[in-house]
Amino acid sequence: MAGKDTFDNFVLARSPALLRTAYLLVHDEGLAEDLLQTALTKAWFAWRRIDEPEPYVRRILVTTSASWWRRRWTGEAPTEDVPERPESRFPGDAGADRQDVWDAIGRLPPRQRAVIVLRYLEDRSERETANLMGCSLGTIKSQTAKALAKLRLDTALEPVTDERSRS
Repeated sequence: MAGKDTFDNFVLARSPALLRTAYLLVHDEGLAEDLLQTALTKAWFAWRRIDEPEPYVRRILVTTSASWWRRRWTGEAPTEDVPERPESRFPGDAGADRQDVWDAIGRLPPRQRAVIVLRYLEDRSERETANLMGCSLGTIKSQTAKALAKLRLDTALEPVTDERSRS
């Protein structure tokens, strides 16, 4: 890769898609923006050595989000009153059913969430997902199976029946 101009062009062209990936990994708009900014900063320092920037930055997103959940920042404290939820800038968030899916994915352990995001929401192959996460193909297969099993058992994703909708 060349210098500053190609980096700037990459950031302008690919930031929206990378931000969606970051959001799907951390399930929080503010953290997603921080995650993307961190990933792009790390990529900037290695820019001259990068052959394919998008997979490189996506891998940074996955590994950085994993290191964040390992650290478990506890700077926020719960409050009595829940604040109003701002409208999302992400088009896939409309509707109660979609919110249930987002919530269910958010309840998955971070590694399983990353596998689901990369495999199904980013439409990556098992091999691409393994490369991005820095693990074996078998790990991707087992984490996918575990995540899908947890999603199948999630009561928020049960179909609404006439009896359930009346209550």
